[in-house]
Amino acid sequence: MKRMKKLLAAILAFTLIAGPATALAADTKPAAKAKPYPLKTCLVSDEELESMGKPFVFIQEGQEIKLCCKSCQKDFNKDPKKYVKKLETLSKKKR
Repeated sequence: MKRMKKLLAAILAFTLIAGPATALAADTKPAAKAKPYPLKTCLVSDEELESMGKPFVFIQEGQEIKLCCKSCQKDFNKDPKKYVKKLETLSKKKR
């Protein structure tokens, strides 16, 4: 019985230590496969990126999205399809 308790304690300790590390590794993999963001402006506000500090970056359906600040993500999340379509249109014009 003591052996079982020690084994369960060891498994629990390992899970608590290793769990966050594997989550961090999983977060970095999708970014490598995402299409790079082609614009120099925020997709929501049309402000220059880095005008409000470091851009807020995330992945939306395999596309890297950069916003001038985290608060723009609220507007983006209201209608993401609208902004993805806007990105596609602006990317074609840029070429």
